Amino acid sequence: MMKQLVEKTRPDSVAGQETLPGDLMSNRQRVQLVLVLGAMIAIGPLTIDMYLPALPAITAGLQTTETAVQLTLTGTLLGLALGQLLVGPLSDVIGRRVPLLAGLALHIAASVLCVFAPTIGVLGVLRVLQGLGVAAATVVATAIVRDLFSGASFARIFSRLMLVMGLAPILAPTLGSGLLRWTEWRGVFAALAVLGALLIVVAALRLPETLPVVRRRHGGVGATMRDYRRLLNDRAFVGLVLVAGLAMAALFAYVSGSSFVLQEQYGLDEQQFGLAFGAGAVGLIAATQFNVRLLRRYTPQQILISALIGGTAAGLLLVMFATTGLGGLGTLLASLWLVLAAAGLALPNAPALAMTRHSEAAGTAAALLGAVQFGIGALSAPLVGLFGTGSVPMAIVIAGGMAAATLVMLLVVPRADLGVVDPDLAVALH
Repeated sequence: MMKQLVEKTRPDSVAGQETLPGDLMSNRQRVQLVLVLGAMIAIGPLTIDMYLPALPAITAGLQTTETAVQLTLTGTLLGLALGQLLVGPLSDVIGRRVPLLAGLALHIAASVLCVFAPTIGVLGVLRVLQGLGVAAATVVATAIVRDLFSGASFARIFSRLMLVMGLAPILAPTLGSGLLRWTEWRGVFAALAVLGALLIVVAALRLPETLPVVRRRHGGVGATMRDYRRLLNDRAFVGLVLVAGLAMAALFAYVSGSSFVLQEQYGLDEQQFGLAFGAGAVGLIAATQFNVRLLRRYTPQQILISALIGGTAAGLLLVMFATTGLGGLGTLLASLWLVLAAAGLALPNAPALAMTRHSEAAGTAAALLGAVQFGIGALSAPLVGLFGTGSVPMAIVIAGGMAAATLVMLLVVPRADLGVVDPDLAVALH
């Protein structure tokens, strides 16, 4: 049915409003779409994070250093960033399905090869390829939403996907620790290969082409460069993208450093680490759900600014507890969860505000947004390892990411310029 809607409906103008195929979908079809696209988006965070509980085991098994193992995480994030910059504009030119299926196929092949990686260098290269593969799923899923929806409907569906993107990095290590009860670290990559195989089947059968030929971009590389130049000349868009990237950097600093901090510094085993890491999802989920109520009284940018300021304050508390050891593991986790709660408010609002500004090149805009998010996140992981594997370096990078996001939001993003998109987002961002 969804395929028929896409094929039969074309954008037109009714009373000055754009009509898109998604506007004719039933609630059931929209739920089905969110589940499918949510699974596509989730493969990225799962690929990044499911192996985190096994980082100490990989260090010992491949006879390498903790810093070298953390660089495999950086490689995946760089692959995601580069892949999105390539796939986004490509999907605006040739459509969504081919890049999506090709990316998932690359992810499957790289995951299988990771199972047999003999050295940390080989594993690092394969992790870059995994990132390139899942980049297609991440950027195409976001672009598909813009193909099918606009205005309030777009904001509603997009925020659901942002919830998945926020939750998946938190829950993935819990899944990984569960797998490690039955297998060694190589088994995590085997599971990722199986997941990729399932997703490519779902994509082939359930996701039709959503970008008709008449709406595709033309002009080759020159047109792509013009699209990127137009996006980069939009100060509000650039600022919001940086805010989303810096908030994601704080999240990835936690992701990359927590396994060493909680397991080696505080003595948790793999299963206990998975439970502690997964508990952070509670703060993220609660904040995202509370966002619904907040949007009834406040604009998205007001919520975003408040969340960033609160996240910065929580980050400073985290630094204090990590430095002094006051309260032990309990206060460290509590302050971490406050930062995650702040990220739960920031991560849906900043990308939605940015994406709503550029519907004419949704794939390219989604690519730039995703590339910056994962690119900055890639830099945060080695920063944690560079300064050590204890709680203090992790806390400093987390707090720094939130503080930098706050400064960008306050000093770079022209708030008056955001009023253009407030009416739709204020009633339907979540």
